[in-house]
Amino acid sequence: MAGRGWGKTRTGAEDVAWFGAQHAGSRIAIIAPTFADARDTCVEGESGLLAVLPKVCVDHWNRSHGELVLWNETRYKLFSATEPERLRGPQHHRAWGDEVGAWPDPSAWDQMLFGLRLGRHPQVVATTTPRPTPLIRKIVRTPGAMVTRGSTFDNSANLPEGTLAHLKDRYEGTRLGRQELYAELLEDVPGALWTAEMIDAQRLRAAPELRRVVVAVDPSGTKGDGQGDDIGIVVAGKGTDDRFYVLEDASCQLSPDGWARRVAGAFERWQGDRVVAERNFGGAMVEAVLRTAAKNLPVRMVTASRGKIARAEPVAALYEQGKVSHCGEFTALEDQLCAMTGGGYVGEGSPDRADALVWALSDLSGSKYRYSLAEVL
Repeated sequence: MAGRGWGKTRTGAEDVAWFGAQHAGSRIAIIAPTFADARDTCVEGESGLLAVLPKVCVDHWNRSHGELVLWNETRYKLFSATEPERLRGPQHHRAWGDEVGAWPDPSAWDQMLFGLRLGRHPQVVATTTPRPTPLIRKIVRTPGAMVTRGSTFDNSANLPEGTLAHLKDRYEGTRLGRQELYAELLEDVPGALWTAEMIDAQRLRAAPELRRVVVAVDPSGTKGDGQGDDIGIVVAGKGTDDRFYVLEDASCQLSPDGWARRVAGAFERWQGDRVVAERNFGGAMVEAVLRTAAKNLPVRMVTASRGKIARAEPVAALYEQGKVSHCGEFTALEDQLCAMTGGGYVGEGSPDRADALVWALSDLSGSKYRYSLAEVL
């Protein structure tokens, strides 16, 4: 459990490489957030398995099937955490789970453990930048688990000096820096309107039948050159069961034409009913840009007459009541939500993704949820 650039991938690759070389005919699973991650990073990456193993040890590598075979008949098989059912059936002597904190479906860990039943002492090595997900907390607290920690700067001898200086200047002392660089397993922010536990408790893989779908946009006023804040774009729906479902975080840093097309694409993809856009950053321009991207796009412009926290409170209350499910994992969006407190936003930059979510759920939930408790009282 270490910071970016510490050497987590190299550590995982070394572990399963040596195990496979020393145990002829062994079966080893490599699981990453996606199949492409497992192939491009864990096997073919600069610190991956092929870089660690001497070429003479490799008998065959089938990148399309995700199978690597050594001279001694040890076999490595790649799996994606998006498809945990594929881990049913196969048995393994050892497993490597990479970036477990970013696995979209945590049940992949359980399916992997069910198949870890070959040999005298089957084990798994997990390499990840820590996020306070239920899965990471469960792994850390597992009896007998050996936890290795380290920061990005432990590997400074092998990283560009300019990059390290920039990272330290930009993220030193921030919550994001503590997590991504110093590998702290951060607990929930005191007084946060949202918590990871609150979101995880209602998480689903897919939404049921939906009655309405809204695409919400929170323009940032940036030029789309990769600098500044994101343009928040969040898709949410209301089900026939009267619950709410967050479907996609399509936020980006694009030009007005680029993000408008992204909104139109999300609207078409999810068969939306309405686009809700904040007018505070050039209201007329925002609406014109959206209609240029899609002429008949049904757009409703909204004005932020109250502060972000006041707008967020009634939406956070829906989560507390168990009425909102995230269909998948939206890391950047959820990190912003969990950094919103009654006293303000304690995250980095502006919570554009969170703002877009608030606009979407406010529209879907109706007027009785559009006011803070203080205003109602």
